[in-house]
Amino acid sequence: MNPPDQTTRNRPSGLDAPSAPARDSAGVRRPRFPWRAVAALLAFVLLVVLGIRWLMPGVGTRRAEAPPQPVGIAEAARGDLRVVLTGLGTVTPLATVTVQTQISGQLVAVGFREGQYVKAGDFLAQIDPRPYQVALAQAQATLARDQALLAQARADLARYVALNARRSIAVQQVSDQQFLVQQYQGTVAIDQASVNNAKLNLVYCHITAPVTGRVGLRLVDPGNYVQTASSTGLVVITQLQPISVIFVLPESDVSEAFNEMQQGRTLVVDAYDRTNTEKIASGILTVIDNAVDTTTGTVKFRAVFPNADNALFPNEFVNARLLVRTLRQVLEVPTAAIQHGAPGTFVYKLDPAKNTVAVQVIETGVSDGDATQVTSGLAPGDSVVVDGVDRLRDGAAVRVTH
Repeated sequence: MNPPDQTTRNRPSGLDAPSAPARDSAGVRRPRFPWRAVAALLAFVLLVVLGIRWLMPGVGTRRAEAPPQPVGIAEAARGDLRVVLTGLGTVTPLATVTVQTQISGQLVAVGFREGQYVKAGDFLAQIDPRPYQVALAQAQATLARDQALLAQARADLARYVALNARRSIAVQQVSDQQFLVQQYQGTVAIDQASVNNAKLNLVYCHITAPVTGRVGLRLVDPGNYVQTASSTGLVVITQLQPISVIFVLPESDVSEAFNEMQQGRTLVVDAYDRTNTEKIASGILTVIDNAVDTTTGTVKFRAVFPNADNALFPNEFVNARLLVRTLRQVLEVPTAAIQHGAPGTFVYKLDPAKNTVAVQVIETGVSDGDATQVTSGLAPGDSVVVDGVDRLRDGAAVRVTH
């Protein structure tokens, strides 16, 4: 009986011995293939895939062809298109006057309310006239005295001339009297100027509005002593009707507007609010500045507005739209349909037979708000996409919603 080997002796009783690893022809042990690990991994992957398919049924399946994209369309049509130049502007009064006193004295009365509308010639303020009334009386008295002296000198001159004709007095005495009369004439002229100056000072005591407009805040209260050297003035009057808007345009736009004015055409300017959405007033272009501002490359324009409703307020910021001319019966499309990309300027043109869109390269002209002129690439009646263009591509299927 053959003795058991060492492996058999050391094997626990009652247990099956594991199969010996395979050996090659040279007796070298070869590693076993991990079938169980691979099977477990495959089972795990299968469970994951089944879970994903159960949670997201669309994953892993091939989608059907994308449904047509809903779009809004508009037709290219002929119409009148305005050529409008837009610039930033400021409401500027035609006249802003700081009312100053032309004489010195005590301010005794004010005849306006702050914010009141006044007309040219309306009473504004009164300066104490008493010192100037006294000066006028003194000047008139001096004038009367010198006029009497002049009359006496003229009477003496007449007597001297008669005596000189009879050779009763010397010729020199007659000449001296003539010069005396001329001196008194000069003195009377000076006195008359003094009287006129005193009267003018009395007129200056009564201060009136130089222009029609709206007064601002009172700068000096009654009781103060005002002087001609003061720089603050009594009140500021701003003319509101009419009022102007000064706006700027690039120098490249000047020739177009200037040529229209040279031909005698009246150019309309509309003023819009700060957001450029609400129209405030309409006016007329009156003047174009005579030089280009080299720092900004712009030119100033002035438009005048009646402003009957006081809708425009001084120093208010506005957007000015200058209507240069109107193009008649040009082909136009909504500005929203125009796209810019690698092909250039293009639109998505609708093929109504196939309900698909194609990229159509176009050339554009002027724009006026929501409409843009098309000079080539489209024909009247062509339908273009205006809504939903961000989801389109060349040849995409579409469904027209409106």
